[in-house]
Amino acid sequence: MQTLTRRENLTGWAFTAPALALLGLFMIYPILWSLYMSFMTGKGMNFKFGGFANVERLTKDPIFLHALGNTLTFLAIQVPIMIILALVFAVALNNPRLRGRAVLRTAIFLPCVTSLVVYSVLFKSMFAEDGVVNDALLFLHIISDPIPWMNDPFWAKVLIILAITWRWTGYNMVFYLAALQNIDPSIYEAARIDGVPARARFFKITIPMLRHVILFTTVLSTIGTLQLFDEVNNITASQGQGGRPADATLTLSLYIYNLTFRFMPSFGYAATISWVIVILVGLLSWAQFRLAREK
Repeated sequence: MQTLTRRENLTGWAFTAPALALLGLFMIYPILWSLYMSFMTGKGMNFKFGGFANVERLTKDPIFLHALGNTLTFLAIQVPIMIILALVFAVALNNPRLRGRAVLRTAIFLPCVTSLVVYSVLFKSMFAEDGVVNDALLFLHIISDPIPWMNDPFWAKVLIILAITWRWTGYNMVFYLAALQNIDPSIYEAARIDGVPARARFFKITIPMLRHVILFTTVLSTIGTLQLFDEVNNITASQGQGGRPADATLTLSLYIYNLTFRFMPSFGYAATISWVIVILVGLLSWAQFRLAREK
């Protein structure tokens, strides 16, 4: 095997060095610094080494436990809905007899590439008490009074789930659609010749052949939901405080933001909560990979 000359090695390192420097500066260094800060206690810049005091504080902090419960609630409800909807849309758009497929595909995917500020303003306007959603529901006699989407704890959670689902379902749909188009049509043709009904073809052929894509999108959606911040901060924010009403939509990421920027900074405690998210992501991703491998 031909070995690289010293000049070629130096040329290679010259090309990769800027990328490695940026990776170290903006990713590796913050990770190591947050791990270091998770052992510090105190307010603002007056912090000192506290060992595992922040971990002990987690178990006694009702706000953290509330934010953790909200985050896991969003995870348990929103991720399955988004995965199922994305798969349904992909199967429908994969039908060559469906008219206007290009328009529908663009419409479903459009929220993913829309500016978050524009998306949030539009969503808040639509779901205001005098917004178009309540007007439509009243016109159809589905409700008798406007729904207080952003002022009721239950409906605020529903609003956040709708916002996340609407924004990211199209993103997952693209992966499913690409995978469906790569399945050999002869497999379905052979099943039809053997008299396999459409329902059985979907569950016995389509779903097993999409298992890797389903795992991939589930892991991505899980990571995104555990880091949920933008939608909550922009849609349910009021007078500089997100997570309203009564912290009904407060998530772990928003709590970290509050501890760091909105209140008297508690950098060490905020760093500890960030590592809770890292641990949750690792455990849930491992569990999903393990379950997929066993099945």
